[in-house]
Amino acid sequence: MNILCIGGGPAGLYFALLMKTQNPQHHITVVERNRPYDTFGWGVVFSDKTLENLQQADAPTGQLIADAFNHWDDIEVFFKGRSVRSTGHGFCGIGRKRLLNILQARCEELDVKLLFEQDVSDDQALALQYQADLVIACDGLNSRVRTRYAQTYQPDIDTRLCRFVWLGTRKTFDAFTFAFEQTEHGWFQAHAYKYDGETSTFIVETPEHVWRAHGLDDMDQAEGIAFCEKLFAKYLDGNPLMSNASHLRGSAIWIQFPRVICNTWVHWEVIGGRQTPIVLMGDAAHTAHFSIGSGTKLALEDAIDLAQTFAQHPNDDMATVLKAYEARRSVEVLKIQNAARNSTSWFEHVDRYTHMEVEQFTYSLLTRSQRISHENLRLRDPVWLEGYEAWLSGRKPVAPMLLPLKVRELTLKNRIVVSPMATYHATDGVVGDFHLVHLGARAMGGAGLVMVEMTSPTPEGRITPACPGLWNDTQQQAFVRIVDFAHQQKVHIGLQLGHSGAKGSTQVGWEAIDEPLPQGNWPLMAASAVPYGPQNATPRAMTRADMDATTAAFVAATQRADAAGFDWLELHAAHGYLLSGFLCPLTNLRNDEYGGSIDNRCRYPLEVFAAMRAVWPAHKPMAVRISAHDWAEGGNTDDDAVVMARWFKQAGCDVIDVSSGQTTRQAKPVYGRMYQTPFADRIRNEVGVMTMAVGAISEADHANSIIAAGRADLCAVARPHLADPAWTLHEAAKLGSRDVVWPRAYESGRDQLYRSLHSAR
Repeated sequence: MNILCIGGGPAGLYFALLMKTQNPQHHITVVERNRPYDTFGWGVVFSDKTLENLQQADAPTGQLIADAFNHWDDIEVFFKGRSVRSTGHGFCGIGRKRLLNILQARCEELDVKLLFEQDVSDDQALALQYQADLVIACDGLNSRVRTRYAQTYQPDIDTRLCRFVWLGTRKTFDAFTFAFEQTEHGWFQAHAYKYDGETSTFIVETPEHVWRAHGLDDMDQAEGIAFCEKLFAKYLDGNPLMSNASHLRGSAIWIQFPRVICNTWVHWEVIGGRQTPIVLMGDAAHTAHFSIGSGTKLALEDAIDLAQTFAQHPNDDMATVLKAYEARRSVEVLKIQNAARNSTSWFEHVDRYTHMEVEQFTYSLLTRSQRISHENLRLRDPVWLEGYEAWLSGRKPVAPMLLPLKVRELTLKNRIVVSPMATYHATDGVVGDFHLVHLGARAMGGAGLVMVEMTSPTPEGRITPACPGLWNDTQQQAFVRIVDFAHQQKVHIGLQLGHSGAKGSTQVGWEAIDEPLPQGNWPLMAASAVPYGPQNATPRAMTRADMDATTAAFVAATQRADAAGFDWLELHAAHGYLLSGFLCPLTNLRNDEYGGSIDNRCRYPLEVFAAMRAVWPAHKPMAVRISAHDWAEGGNTDDDAVVMARWFKQAGCDVIDVSSGQTTRQAKPVYGRMYQTPFADRIRNEVGVMTMAVGAISEADHANSIIAAGRADLCAVARPHLADPAWTLHEAAKLGSRDVVWPRAYESGRDQLYRSLHSAR
């Protein structure tokens, strides 16, 4: 093939040399606008795993890079006058210029044609000149090619909230160092690491508003650097900070990170009478924040993946090869970008976590991307993690999910909650033997709290005819039997009260979920006359009389829940049900005091909650479940969730159960493990209220990471508990933990399980 790479950064150079080693007959040209062996920036950092990938892709190049790397295992965090150091992290640092020099020299050795000081203004003309069969557009963050074909690539560029500056220093750090300093206007952080024998990268970062408050936007380059030197003097040991961006003027050295996502990476253009693919690679296609060190990693691994795809499809046409490449590679890039998004947000909002002691602050930092988990930290540094577990428990090392939690006068034995899950087995709202067995089995399964599925205070408030209710004595007495059994097992049990609103009168979950009944439907009411879907009935907009009657029904059900002996009460204000319909701007179209602003939309749900709290015993906890994000254009975001949480906290709510979505059929959630946890994290640490994390929490490792980092106080586990009533006991056994009590009748099974798991380990 004739291959043209526009851009002589890591992606273009590495792809060129990999393709040349794959087939020396390829004619490959790399065009770069800078001078030979010239670059900007300081050091870049890779994980040990990335270095392994490079060595496997091309051993000679990998060895040259490995020989030039500075390797370290430690991370050290300086915060509020103290520091924490952990090891086993496996990083490599190399100067960006040195890395490019190695790739350039290797390309020249392989007879790749390198053209420097060539500013490409017309990619098509250049492709025609070199008769390119394939054009790789790796022309960087501000890619001209991406801009020219934006209609195809559909880039989404999100400029992030912090300002940062890349600097260097002769102070050589022996660990990857994070230093946090507070000023009168806010927090600054430094990311520092050694990349050769005498130089370190030193990145200074702070939120935009803090940067402006200090007048850094009006300082010239020298003044800004002097400010950083003074602020971080204690870490520099008298060494100055250096810039290699002399071409920039004023405060232009301070930049904001642009997160780039493209809908597709391949554009086909007719050049010289034939269809020619123009493929984005590296920063032109996607970016990942420097706080997880993945920009250069992604570029190099793009090159590896595309070269391997060509090798795996030697007889396929170009379109097939590129389709296979993008399908596979985009999945991995999305994972990295999701992790980078979490990491970016953590550093943008450091002030959320500054109430923590340095021990938990460090743990939160290390696990900020959610790619490093509790047990992964144990593999890296078991001594440090055991010390942290002991610090967290105040005595001996204990798995964080097994720590007790006191809420009002109630003490839960651990942090695991059996989430309320619809089972569709009630008759006329009355729970029966199925519920006793279902909830009873889970009450013996080790969780600290077992929640009953959403229960309606009125017949019309049920989701389906098979959902439970609590509006009469028969229903109340049926619950007493279940509550008593749970208490016999020394387990606390809670009830979730909710009204279905526009999502009522539907079929059970294993039929056509959220679709109306074939017959026998009942009238619906909601905040506004907005149907949940095209087949659902249009609800009537609630009147003042409807609101008063519904509030009274919630109060009566609350009193019945107390009389039945429930320990915990949760109000369901999520997932598009009645109260959620008031909170969501897509379903609340009211023009009275209950519609419009987020404060107004909270008004009726708060009225209901306050009325319930007034009759629910003061010593018992109350929670509220909210949808923290609607995942739909024009809907609520986590900014709105913070407002909701503040209002409910003020009304006496003890725990915000943080879910998301299901408020509209237009929702497009971004799924992934623990994907809703960042919402719980923000609410807990910004509002100062306990939270319950839910959603894709399926392992003890997930729960331990969430609790240990202070992202939530409780973890609600749903589907895994459907598959395994004793999920908590079994996950504790996998950890080898004895900090959990089994039912006496099952102890022989427990002992055999622990022996089997020990042998397997």
